Amino acid sequence: MPTAVVTGASSGIGAATARALLAAGYTVVSLALDVPDWTHPALHALRVDLGDPEATRAAAADIAARFPVSHLVHCAGVIRPALLPAVQPADLHALTDLHLTAPLLLLQAVLPGMQARHFGRVVLVSSRAALGLQTRSAYSATKAGMIALARTWALELAGDGITVNAIAPGPIGGTAMFHAVVPAGSETEAKLARNIPVGRLGTPEDIARAVLFFAAPEADFITGQTLFICGGASVGTLGI
Repeated sequence: MPTAVVTGASSGIGAATARALLAAGYTVVSLALDVPDWTHPALHALRVDLGDPEATRAAAADIAARFPVSHLVHCAGVIRPALLPAVQPADLHALTDLHLTAPLLLLQAVLPGMQARHFGRVVLVSSRAALGLQTRSAYSATKAGMIALARTWALELAGDGITVNAIAPGPIGGTAMFHAVVPAGSETEAKLARNIPVGRLGTPEDIARAVLFFAAPEADFITGQTLFICGGASVGTLGI
C-alpha cells in the first residue's frame, strides 16, 4: 500500500488531496498545525508547525522511521499579502521556511527509503501567483521557488525512479486561505470569478485530481513539470 505524506491536510487543498489519496487506497500521514476534523482507518495525523524548521526536522525524522513513505505532497501555505512598501523581511523569511525549507527537510528525511525502493512521487503545490500578482511579494517569490526546487530535484532524482512535479493553482474558492483575502460571497469574489476565462473559481478537488495524476506509478515519464490549474488565468492577466 503506498504511503503519502500530505502537508496542510487539515483543511482546503490539503484535506481534499488527503481524502482523494485515501479513496484511492493510500495510507496518508497528515502534517499540519491541526489534526483533521474527520477520520479514516488509513489516516495518521501529526500536529507540527511547518514554519519551524526544527519542529519540521523532528517530525520528518519521526515519519521516516515509522512509515515507508512513497509520496510527498506539500500543500501547506500562507499568503501574507502586502503592497511593496508594507512588506516585512519577516514575511519573506516565514514563507521561505514554510514553502521551501519544509519540503526540503521532509524530502531529505524520506529520500533514502524512496531511493532504496527505487520509487517516489513528490508534488509541490505552488501557485499561479508565481507568475506575479499584486500584494504577493513574499508569496509569489517563495511559490516561484517551489517550481525551481521541483525542476532541480527532478534532475537529481530521475535516476532513482523518483519524479518531482509542481502544481500551480489559480484562485481556489472554499478555502480558509483564499477567503482570508477575498471574502466569501463578496463582489470581489464574483469579479474574480468572472475574470477567469472558464468563468468560475477552482475547487480543492480540482487540485486533488491533479495530485492523483502525478502520483500514479504510470506517470513515471513526467518530471520537472509545472501544471497550472487555473481556469486559463495563467495565459492572461489576473487582478484582485
